[in-house]
Amino acid sequence: MKKSFSLLLIILLALPLAACGGDAEEENGEVVAEGIEATISVQVEEEWLEYYEAARDRVLADNPDATIEWIESPAFDHLDVLDSTDATNTDVADVFAIPADRIFGLNDNHAIAPIDAIAMAEQVGGFGDYDAGMGGNFNIDGEYLGFPMNIETLINFGNAANAEEAGIDLTETIEFTELDYEDMLVPAFDAWFGVALTNSADIEFLEQDASGNLHSDLTADFADLDEDKQQLFEALFNFWQAHNEAGTSMWDEDDAWGYMDSSFTTGGNTSIRLEGPWSTGNLSEQAGDGEDLVIFPMNQVTINGNPLAHWQSGWGMVANARIEMDEDKMLLAQSFMAEVVNPDYAVDFFKASGKIMENVEASVYMDSDLPEQDKEVISAVIESYNQSPARPLFTEWGQVWDTWKNGLLSWDNVQPETVEEAYGEIQSSFEAMMANF
Repeated sequence: MKKSFSLLLIILLALPLAACGGDAEEENGEVVAEGIEATISVQVEEEWLEYYEAARDRVLADNPDATIEWIESPAFDHLDVLDSTDATNTDVADVFAIPADRIFGLNDNHAIAPIDAIAMAEQVGGFGDYDAGMGGNFNIDGEYLGFPMNIETLINFGNAANAEEAGIDLTETIEFTELDYEDMLVPAFDAWFGVALTNSADIEFLEQDASGNLHSDLTADFADLDEDKQQLFEALFNFWQAHNEAGTSMWDEDDAWGYMDSSFTTGGNTSIRLEGPWSTGNLSEQAGDGEDLVIFPMNQVTINGNPLAHWQSGWGMVANARIEMDEDKMLLAQSFMAEVVNPDYAVDFFKASGKIMENVEASVYMDSDLPEQDKEVISAVIESYNQSPARPLFTEWGQVWDTWKNGLLSWDNVQPETVEEAYGEIQSSFEAMMANF
């Protein structure tokens, strides 16, 4: 069902025509569509509602005969409805938010429509090289299927009181391999966190070349890995072995999270947690209700001298495939998407959603009335994001999650005595995955 945009729609997005039942006027060199008569639905989370309503008001000021209705639902719950039905379900919105890694699956299921993202980006402004950022991640076979909503990556959280007790200086570069096993906790069995370690050694769980061929570094024998990769697995093995001997819950996929929270709490044994910015509130409570919380970029921690690096990840907004041939609805949908990430309202968007716009300079947030802790989070995210590689976005990568997890969690059962034996469990897991392809 995937179709290219009609020439008419492309012209409508870029030129001041009146073919959509309205007209357009030029303001400060930008083309602003007016007079659209259409109705669309938009998925919105409860916390975002006030901000979305303000964005809707700005769009409808130029389109008083249009209607934008809400489907109030958490983003993942909304995607569950789509996954269990299809794009024609009226409980699925015409415009909705998705994490970047869902773009290929939704495209495979013919659930989303191409949009004129380049014209939108030019109107919104601030993106620079659009294809080099999140925008390029939403390009599949030459069609843009989503519009960047925010950037995200992991950052480091420190507990200053625990760090002082442990003799760790949170203002300096911190070498992971020199820490005690509880000083910094990373749930490495979860690939979302484990990749921050493996990226430091340029390990590719799964990559796809321009011809669609798949390759994994982790099918190679340990002896054939380069020195950085071998040292990474040695550090990971030592980390597991220390926790195994101490009998902690670090390698328990259910209990690890409670253990990490308890240990990071002021008075505990943990000084550093690698986490997402969405965990700020929870970690702040643990760190003396924020009094002991320190926030810093993930690349301030190294492993074997190589900085940790996560992914350039984030969220985007997409249009439901069912409105693709309705040019008025598509234009209204794209106008709303563009207004959500209007850089003039970036601070308001962060206050409502905790999301950081890609097309806004850090100084905009730093010069705002945001609390100091929020500014520290934003600064750490932007720096960590800029130092991280792009997230792999192809369908087959979805099999990596369990493949990596099963390989690492097997260590508790197998009880490897050497890093070579431990790596062998990971290698076997990835060889089985690659055989499926």
